[in-house]
Amino acid sequence: MIDHVSLAVSDLARAVAFYERVFAPLGLTKLVVRERMIGFGKSYPEVWINLRDGMTRLPPDSGAHIALRARTIAEVDNFHAAAVAAGAMSESAPSLRPHDRVRYYAAFVVDADGNRIEAVTFPQG
Repeated sequence: MIDHVSLAVSDLARAVAFYERVFAPLGLTKLVVRERMIGFGKSYPEVWINLRDGMTRLPPDSGAHIALRARTIAEVDNFHAAAVAAGAMSESAPSLRPHDRVRYYAAFVVDADGNRIEAVTFPQG
């Protein structure tokens, strides 16, 4: 089981301002502040934003990909809207995604450093 993940960023102040807005609809807040990293989570840091010296923006398909569980479809919609309003590139708008083994609702965005962030929920019915 995964305990936490880290995302590399080229500008910590910009990334923190972005992720504060993007994570809020999912209930994640800034919990730990260090000189070169910030931890976001619900009760402990689940996602770390880490400054990487000399890093340049990666192409949208080159960064990390993390998926964060949302409780509801509305949380996914709000995550996507907040991310786009904060400057993210929408890679895939919120929608139902029926697949062979699982039916889920998700949205994907790309941050300024090329990291893909997904919000996902599994609606019943």
